[in-house]
Amino acid sequence: MKMPSASRRGLGSMALGPALWLGPLLLASLGGSSTPASLLRRLSDHIQRFQESSVLGLSLDPGMAALPREGWLEQPLDPFNASDRRTFLQRYWINDQHWASRDGPVFLHLGGEGSLWPGSVMRGHPAALAPALGALVIGLEHRFYGLSIPAGGLNTAQLRFLSSRHALADVVSARLALSRLHNVSSSSPWVCFGGSYAGSLAVWARLKFPHLLFAAVASSAPVRAVLDFSAYNEVVSRSLTNTAIGGSLECRAAVSTAFAEVERRLRAGDEARTALRAELGACSSLGRAEDRAELLGALQALVGGTVQYNGQAGTPLSVRQLCGLLLEGRRNGSRPVPYHGLRRAVQLVMHSLGQRCLSFSRAETLAQLRVTEPQVSGVGDRQWLYQTCTEFGFYVTCEDPTCPFSKLPALPSQLELCEQVFGLSTSSIVQAVAQTNSYYGGQTPVATQVLFVNGIRTPGMC
Repeated sequence: MKMPSASRRGLGSMALGPALWLGPLLLASLGGSSTPASLLRRLSDHIQRFQESSVLGLSLDPGMAALPREGWLEQPLDPFNASDRRTFLQRYWINDQHWASRDGPVFLHLGGEGSLWPGSVMRGHPAALAPALGALVIGLEHRFYGLSIPAGGLNTAQLRFLSSRHALADVVSARLALSRLHNVSSSSPWVCFGGSYAGSLAVWARLKFPHLLFAAVASSAPVRAVLDFSAYNEVVSRSLTNTAIGGSLECRAAVSTAFAEVERRLRAGDEARTALRAELGACSSLGRAEDRAELLGALQALVGGTVQYNGQAGTPLSVRQLCGLLLEGRRNGSRPVPYHGLRRAVQLVMHSLGQRCLSFSRAETLAQLRVTEPQVSGVGDRQWLYQTCTEFGFYVTCEDPTCPFSKLPALPSQLELCEQVFGLSTSSIVQAVAQTNSYYGGQTPVATQVLFVNGIRTPGMC
């Protein structure tokens, strides 16, 4: 089996159609765990559940293959300390309906910052390529996410064992254990697949363990850790002007106008803020400055999520629909009022997510992030915040002059979450980001046989 090689700077762009969907967790969580990022993850979770239900529906068709099998691996909690005998169970999914022989390739789909579901091995790049290549497809859930959470919960002492390096150690032990369990030939090539953070893991797995992993396919993989992730909104801004997906220069200008109007009303006093709360269907009052910033961030996430998930099944709003709402009235000659269009967009998304109102309370966010009991939901807010604080940064900002959103919430307020939840200072986060890039190579990881798949409208690339 031959896989394309990538140069050290092989971050070229290749747009793939919806049939090669890799899962909706593409950059769902990059940006810490404030209200904006939480809204993105709720949107991601909604889309994933929709697509999983579609997979389940197909599996009930008598002419279709059965659902993939679920399995569990016993993994060391601390793979870097042989004297620590504690273990945890890591979930995986396996789809062998196209596996032609024990010598055939194995496609290992790496999970990221959320639950991994059966669809991970039935749709996406690995499943799309498996029939032609006779491949076995395996999906490995990331430690501390989904149901792969060690006993003891999510307290800070436990979270010491959550990092990309721990996850890579899991990949190695899973690769060896699954080979034995499923009688995979020693000559079978293993290829890692992943999207967003998991795409970075795929690159790093090939980088660090080339003797075990033949190649990697990384979709929208932000391999360079960065504190200020303004690149996300730069791509969102460009995408809003893309006519191929329904955008235009007028649409981006309308977004900017709508946000300026929201900010004007927030500054206009209590009466104006009360009216704004009612019009946007906000859950709580706008009396506190920190909550006003969170509201602006939530609205920013709504627009960013529309770009990020444009065209995917289950997406409540497309770029074309959003622009249509913002520019409504232009065709009949009347003057469009972008703010009214933004209000309608909020209503549509909230209805689709099954939420009665738009949540943006900073206090509620903090309270949720401090909960150390594992959550039933597959989102993993506390865990991902810990990883951004200790490895990656990835805090989305709007400091660039071309950014159509508000400059709030600013970077300092996002960094404060690390201090408020985990007691980690800004200087420690800066140091952690530098160490991550030093360890993996930043934008130029010295890895061969890696295919970087980057769409021109993907907000996550940095």
